[in-house]
Amino acid sequence: MTEHQLPAAIQAFVDTTNRGDSEGFVAAFAPDAYLKDMSREFHGHDGIASWNETDNIGLQEHFEVQSVRAGDAPDEYFVAVTVSGDGYNGPADFAFQLSGGLISRFVIS
Repeated sequence: MTEHQLPAAIQAFVDTTNRGDSEGFVAAFAPDAYLKDMSREFHGHDGIASWNETDNIGLQEHFEVQSVRAGDAPDEYFVAVTVSGDGYNGPADFAFQLSGGLISRFVIS
């Protein structure tokens, strides 16, 4: 696989997930961040931590980045990953919005 150039916050999102670092994972998000996982919505660090426990590191998920592209808006990125672990396994598309070097919005489609 070719290396992909990810902004630091998104790289931290991937790396902390892959090594099971919940504190570092939450720290990649802005304090008022928004996360949407299909029809479920989470807000702020408490919401991000809750989702992380039930749907991400809590399920020992692992992300392998397949592609990344910048969106039309400033600091908008779309990342295709392959997910493996004790939860969902397969391809996923992630949309990120960054603000101040942190993830302000994360949407899984």
